[in-house]
Amino acid sequence: MSGPPRALVTGASSGIGSAFVRALHARGERLVLVARRRDRLQALAAELGEDPGSVLVADLSEAGAAAEIADETARRGFEIDLLVNNAGLGHTARFHEESAERISAMLQVNVRALVELTHAFLPGMVARGRGRIINVASNAAFQPVPFLTVYAATKAFVLSFSEGLATEMEGTGVRVQALCPGLTRTEFLEVAETHTQGLLVNRMPTMAAEDVVRASLRGLDRGRVRVVAGVANQALAVLQGLVPRAWVRRISASLYRPPGG
Repeated sequence: MSGPPRALVTGASSGIGSAFVRALHARGERLVLVARRRDRLQALAAELGEDPGSVLVADLSEAGAAAEIADETARRGFEIDLLVNNAGLGHTARFHEESAERISAMLQVNVRALVELTHAFLPGMVARGRGRIINVASNAAFQPVPFLTVYAATKAFVLSFSEGLATEMEGTGVRVQALCPGLTRTEFLEVAETHTQGLLVNRMPTMAAEDVVRASLRGLDRGRVRVVAGVANQALAVLQGLVPRAWVRRISASLYRPPGG
């Protein structure tokens, strides 16, 4: 028999993921924390007073990880009422110079694992007549981003997938949201190696992860399918739809172009 409903958050050990964990805990939701770093997950669970069984260590860049997560949550008797597909990978480089392994990892985490986790938990939500899914896309979903090409393309997929699924779920009691943050104060830019390359994007304003999550949960409560976090990012998203696409590509390229590019 399943226990009380829980919210499962991937990429829970830092950034937007840990902000989701804290915000959902404050709302009284029980949690399942998923990420690669066991020490960080255990420290976060202990800080919040979550039981040790709420920690689930998994590397979503590995094939089959989503199925293992679904099997393990079932084994532990967890009923997943809210799925937050937050884990994501990005890297700044010229595509032809990128390693095949890094490209594969971005596709695996950003697209395949997200789809597989959604497919694993959605049938139960539909059967129960309730459920919520938040897929973390990005403002990069609205346009190509040269030198961050694969990442932006995966986020365009996440946006399209989420909006299509949201319409499929109408009348089922299941809500689906595509969250589109802009630049956020997390480890992402460091992992994507923008800081080490001194790119122009590092001079752009950023949002706090807590503000992004606040916008997401407010939108979820209101049934909003697409949430663009922050007034400035909302304005930018509108502007991107009004100016010629070639201009948008060139501006994006100027922000992420590596030195000597």
